[in-house]
Amino acid sequence: MTTSDFLERAAPSALAEAAAVAPAPAVRLEGVCKSFGRATAPVLDDINLDVAAGELLCVLGASGCGKSTLLNLIAGLDRQTGGRITVDGGHAALMFQESALFPWLTAAGNVELALRLRKVPKAERRTEAKRLLSLVRLDGAADKRVHELSGGMRQRVAMARALAQNSAVLLMDEPFAALDAITRDVLHEELVSLWDGNARAGRPLAIVFVTHNVREAVRLGQRVVLLSSRPGRVAREWTVDMPQPRRIEDTGVAGLAAEITAELRREISRHA
Repeated sequence: MTTSDFLERAAPSALAEAAAVAPAPAVRLEGVCKSFGRATAPVLDDINLDVAAGELLCVLGASGCGKSTLLNLIAGLDRQTGGRITVDGGHAALMFQESALFPWLTAAGNVELALRLRKVPKAERRTEAKRLLSLVRLDGAADKRVHELSGGMRQRVAMARALAQNSAVLLMDEPFAALDAITRDVLHEELVSLWDGNARAGRPLAIVFVTHNVREAVRLGQRVVLLSSRPGRVAREWTVDMPQPRRIEDTGVAGLAAEITAELRREISRHA
């Protein structure tokens, strides 16, 4: 056998071995399209995107470009018109812009509802709900009703409820958009701390975070993806090569945000 023959036979085996070692993405979208009715233009068209296990990915785009639709498809709340979506574990947790808490339940009760849907035994739910509320810095708030909680506290409860779904993927649809700047900044810190803590504990949590705020995307994300206006396609992406923790006013964050904002404006102009 010649050397070239050996390499030719060995190469497929080596490639297969490398593929086996490479971790599967937490989310994979392959040629994903979405239309609402035959007479309308597609909202999303040929989306190809991988989200690595434990990655914090931010998605930007103009209003109406399909960002929320994309999250709904990943969450399984709607079905794509074409293409394929694969999610690690088969399901993703979803956190909305509004907290969507049940006002007749306490903070712990709202979290326990997600545990109940997971069929966690009743005797364990209260303890687990308190643990999750502690993770989002709501110690002592377990028995408070929704009307007793500030906007930031409600979003923390919503985050705890999403974490109670025990998914390797967390989808966040502009969860801090309605909050004041200071509260939003505090929750940025807490989200990054929670995400980093999961990684250190060997439970990587992939987060897909949709936002209109470019600086928020750069402050949080390891990678930022820009969707074009309708139909929504992946127009461009950036790797954010800055260590955490970051501040929204950091020079590096401001510089990259300015670059992305310029590209977003060009994208909007192209489809105006």
